[in-house]
Amino acid sequence: MKSIVAFLLLFVIVACESTPADETVSFPTHFELSEGMETATYLQVIDFYIQLAKEFPEINIQTIGNTDSGYPLHVVTFNSEGDFNFQKIGKDKIIMLINNGIHPGESDGIDATMLIYRDLATGKLNAPKNTVLVTIPVYNIGGALNRNRTTRANQNGPKSYGFRGNAQNYDLNRDFIKADTENAKTFAEIFHLVNPDIFIDNHVSNGADYQYTLTHLFTQHDKLGGELGQYLHTEMMPALENTLEKDSWDITPYVNVFNQVPEQGFSQFFDHPRYSTGYTTLWNTLGMMVETHMLKPYKQRVEGTYQLMNSLIAISEADGTKIKELRQTALTRHKTWDHYPIKWKVDTTRSSILNFKGFEADTLTSKVTGLPRLKYDRSRPFTKEVMYQNYYVPSDSVLIPEFYILKKGWAKALQALEMNKVAYIPLESDTVLNVESYRIQDFQTRTHPYEGHYPHYDTTVKATQKSVRFMEGDIVIPTNQDAIRYLLETLEPSAADSFFNWNFFDTILQQKEGFSPYVFEDNAVALLEQDPELKEYFELKKASDPEFATNWYAQLNWLFKKSENYEPAHMQYPVYRVLKK
Repeated sequence: MKSIVAFLLLFVIVACESTPADETVSFPTHFELSEGMETATYLQVIDFYIQLAKEFPEINIQTIGNTDSGYPLHVVTFNSEGDFNFQKIGKDKIIMLINNGIHPGESDGIDATMLIYRDLATGKLNAPKNTVLVTIPVYNIGGALNRNRTTRANQNGPKSYGFRGNAQNYDLNRDFIKADTENAKTFAEIFHLVNPDIFIDNHVSNGADYQYTLTHLFTQHDKLGGELGQYLHTEMMPALENTLEKDSWDITPYVNVFNQVPEQGFSQFFDHPRYSTGYTTLWNTLGMMVETHMLKPYKQRVEGTYQLMNSLIAISEADGTKIKELRQTALTRHKTWDHYPIKWKVDTTRSSILNFKGFEADTLTSKVTGLPRLKYDRSRPFTKEVMYQNYYVPSDSVLIPEFYILKKGWAKALQALEMNKVAYIPLESDTVLNVESYRIQDFQTRTHPYEGHYPHYDTTVKATQKSVRFMEGDIVIPTNQDAIRYLLETLEPSAADSFFNWNFFDTILQQKEGFSPYVFEDNAVALLEQDPELKEYFELKKASDPEFATNWYAQLNWLFKKSENYEPAHMQYPVYRVLKK
């Protein structure tokens, strides 16, 4: 037996010595081992990157922050020079941040990014000299661990996958402003550490059927604005489309329709700051979501995502200097702004034409409901000109203040500001300042829960100039800083994803002190006798509003709110504005 063991050991040694020294370890992924049918589990993904980092000095893996699952997030970096100090490398190189598994059932990017890193490290792909890749390999760890085979009802593979909701059942691609999850808090830490020039979030789409495997969802270029938005719209996006077309990977803008055919025309998806690319855009990062088509085979989708990211790396290499310059210029462009748009609408005067490759569809009678249903016919492909509405214009804007002042005590708002590196100054002593004050005038509220909230919308305010006494410790926030767009999007109540609309300040909406009608009746009489103008207005309202005229409590309550007894805190927005002189 000993002689056999010795012989085998000698054979292994000889075999190892006979292996060429320059042969590279292959590092196959689970996706490849399953012949494109399966996606790696969370632990397989992390183990894969750990092995790459051990083997190749160009790759670094580190843990940063927490998630709701209890596991930390990982950040994996590829830099051909082996330097992983972001403050240093970000000055000279383009940094591309790739986020995977925000919806773990949409796992294409998880596997494609593993392949990209492996192929860059082993030399199968030419390593970029001026671009550093950073990936969050699996962002929604809780969802990735909640693996199943059934919840992606419309998706063609892989065999099993993670779940859309995270460990607390949040959709993480709605959480970038409200930041209810540990995942979102850690993402903000990573984002501001890395400060990416380009951001990719890999997804799989739902919706219509069509010929494309790949669709792109770039951040809305008018909203990004300026020369940076123009570059995204007229240079980066066409360059990506043309490169992929040459490599036989046709791509089209994200098909933003539901239960209707694309040839009727569609508009660009507007990425509010709640979404990943809407959030990253607030710091002038060029952002896009990759949306592969759910009905295409999984292997094909992963290969397409791989090719798209590789093409974008090439664009980054070619345009890196320009991108750096445009982002640097964008940091100070706000100094020429007077107003900031907080609401947008489709510009109906402008549109683009897509040579769209789709499938004919018929309207049939449903065997289930007996009502009309849509059915695509893949045996009838077409290429048609389709109107694509990808221009937006502001529909409302605000005058930009020089400072905001946040009353102390609003801890969640302050935490969000700190998390996003907002500079502020606590007041050192009590003081009276002349400010612009908002009272919430009107708003609507969702009647069903949405991502742990009942968000408000259609919020309007009444602004007045007044002297307000501020206390030591109240927070003064200058708008002249890199975070200016984040401040305007979150602190202006009428903005779609404002802190107010996400319920940060809901306690101001509830009146805390009231009145007993039989007691206040005499006060109301005295109030009307002392103020003839108020009495005239009161009588006019009764005459013009029949419902008010027959509701005794509504009349007393109306008068109560005109009296000195009515509490100032009710509907008083706790963020004040100091206007520019």
